[in-house]
Amino acid sequence: MKKFLVIFLCIIFAVPFKAYSAYNYDYMGNAIPSQAGYDVENVLYFDMDEPQDIFYSSENFYIADTGNNRILVLDSNLENIVKIYDGFVFPDGTETYLNNPEGVYIFGEKIYIADTGNSRVIVSGLDSGIITEIEKPVSEIYDQNKTFLPEKILVDKSGNIYVISGNVTTGCMMFSNQGDFIGFFGANRSRCTAGNIRNHFVSDKKKSRRKRNIPTGITSFDISQDFIYTCTENSGKTSDIIKKLNSAGKNIFSEKNIHFGDYQPEYSNSGYRPPEISDIDISENGNINFIDSATGHIFQYDKNCRLLFIMGRISGQSGGFDKPSAIETVEEKIYVLDSGKNNLTVFSETQFGKKVHNAVELYNSGYYAETLGLWREILKYDSNYTYAYTGLAYAFLRNGEYKNSMKYARFAGDSELYNKAFQEYRRIFLKEHSGKILIIILLISGIIIIKKRGKNN
Repeated sequence: MKKFLVIFLCIIFAVPFKAYSAYNYDYMGNAIPSQAGYDVENVLYFDMDEPQDIFYSSENFYIADTGNNRILVLDSNLENIVKIYDGFVFPDGTETYLNNPEGVYIFGEKIYIADTGNSRVIVSGLDSGIITEIEKPVSEIYDQNKTFLPEKILVDKSGNIYVISGNVTTGCMMFSNQGDFIGFFGANRSRCTAGNIRNHFVSDKKKSRRKRNIPTGITSFDISQDFIYTCTENSGKTSDIIKKLNSAGKNIFSEKNIHFGDYQPEYSNSGYRPPEISDIDISENGNINFIDSATGHIFQYDKNCRLLFIMGRISGQSGGFDKPSAIETVEEKIYVLDSGKNNLTVFSETQFGKKVHNAVELYNSGYYAETLGLWREILKYDSNYTYAYTGLAYAFLRNGEYKNSMKYARFAGDSELYNKAFQEYRRIFLKEHSGKILIIILLISGIIIIKKRGKNN
């Protein structure tokens, strides 16, 4: 009896734990248990102190080891420290040292560092020779009362430099490849409230007493092809949490009704917390990966913003996070830097994750019919996986199996897809049975006419 009780209690307590660590959402926004797309492969320590950024380039990982005032360079296997950047040399031979660097980026044969503590950006050769030093811009559009606090940095294919400054809410700062200040890019929107409307009808004196409606600042960004993806903390709004900006600064996602991050309530016992997106990374296949530092969850969406997987959590256990600060993807692995635990967690793709990624790649390339077998396999792993039902519905739609398409579109909660399948099903039904329908209509019409004549007589 005691043995049976122990087994029973283990089952009761084990199931919620597993569901909490791997879950997804159905089309109604309800959290549901799910198969894991990634598992923790390893947790690594390199004598770091509050590391804030990680970047992969040319088979090396570059880590902004902020508290130790240096950039660590690790080999692709994360086994050896290849190089340490802590001091640099100006062309005249003067030496200079990093102070709390929070961002690092590699482009070509140059290393770009957001040297936060020194209020500057350093552009250096890989030999530590400084090429350009960017300090606070002297410009009418930059508030000279603000300290220049670069935190994140990236470079586009033209060599233009983009910098996120911790105290700037008007977008990321843009510099030319020579370090000249160009302006701001990708500013978030401030919320339009009743107070904004009332401002048109009150005096300037009253306006000055009111709290300014300031947009939320950008927390991090990444670049993929010709687009810059930005993220920000929620602060009560969802429109700018994740943005995909073209060269003109237009948000491609603004026209889509996309919800990024957890729904309310979150699938846990801790209650709902608004997302606080601290970093974003776009993988080679276009998948969008980002960190919610409030919950420790790592979210992965495909390039069309369909949710694929959720992993990670705030936890003191191995594989859990304290303060996840940066994320980087390399091929099938995800690397998450934790500034609280001073470690690097490596997630590797599971067999389920591999099947999903293969199906999604074919699906997004327009090979819907070719995904039929994969989606069916995926549902054997996880019968709640909503994306698989959507994929099957599209595959059947392309194959002309409209009744099956309607069935799986209903499972996926995709009304638009269901309507497409229904329209085709109705068109074919009417075409095949038009003669019978006409005869039935004529018979009914004849019966009605006969009954009316009978009443008249």
